[in-house]
Amino acid sequence: MTLPTTMRAIDIPQPGGPEVLTAVDWPVPDAGDGAVVIRNEAVGVNRPDCLQRQGNYPVPTDANPIPGLEVAGEIVALGAGVDRWQVGDKVTALTHGGGYAEYTAVDARHCLRWPKGFDAVQAAALPETFFTVYYNMITRARLKSDETLLVHGGSSGIGSTAIQLAKSMGVTVLTTAGSAEKCDFCTGLGADKAIDYKTEDWEAVAKDFTEGKGIDVILDMVGGAYFQKNLNLLSRDGRYALIALLGGAQATANLGLILGKRLTITGSTLRPQTPVEKAEIADNLLRDVWPLLDAGTIKPHIYATFPLEDAPKAHALMETSAHRGKIVLTV
Repeated sequence: MTLPTTMRAIDIPQPGGPEVLTAVDWPVPDAGDGAVVIRNEAVGVNRPDCLQRQGNYPVPTDANPIPGLEVAGEIVALGAGVDRWQVGDKVTALTHGGGYAEYTAVDARHCLRWPKGFDAVQAAALPETFFTVYYNMITRARLKSDETLLVHGGSSGIGSTAIQLAKSMGVTVLTTAGSAEKCDFCTGLGADKAIDYKTEDWEAVAKDFTEGKGIDVILDMVGGAYFQKNLNLLSRDGRYALIALLGGAQATANLGLILGKRLTITGSTLRPQTPVEKAEIADNLLRDVWPLLDAGTIKPHIYATFPLEDAPKAHALMETSAHRGKIVLTV
């Protein structure tokens, strides 16, 4: 298959609001050793894309500067050494940037087949959230069946994924969200208790719900003032997985609780993980999560789609936090 030499892509000429996102002509990437080129049909939109656009999420030196961390489409070219995929395969992939485009080059190990019955939009909504949730909630925080989980931001793409995956494991799930409507969305996904953090004292409600026993694992994308409250809520041997800092990077905390309750605090973001580490997460997802997606036990929830050229509208929507589930661009 002969590929074109240029394609449409969305560039960030300078940091700023959603309006700075600009459609441009961009060179079509080569596959490179161990990589594939995907002709994108859909692209997931994520908070890190907005942070990159604002100038608050530095692009790694080896990454594609075009935003976009997850895509779904058809493989149209194979690099040297790729033997697990063929041209024509439909895959979804975690990218190292470059998703907001007609074509993206991706490490072949970071691709996964579309789950049974999925279309491109559904498939594109998977990698960033499922890689993040699985790695932080299960691999690092070691969540187990019969434990109790608190998810902050339960109506987000990350939150909706965490709720469903935890419930499939037999976990009791509490979550926070910013409106009654979002709380209803979370309970509809299976959450045992959804707390409106704008009208309720979520720490007190969670403590009461657990009858003072506390929470085994907390998945937190807020940080800031939530840090101390999370420490208060964690049970003995509790684990705290910090994945983002939407509430700020600074916190004042009683560190004695970490010692007295034998707490474990972990933190990671997905993009700096090595290619080998990302490949391991992909393999774990294929083994543990893809059967659940194939069976329809869990699924991504798509809130809105926009054409690629309307990426500014997608970013504006995400920054209102009005969405429930995922926002996706169609190519």
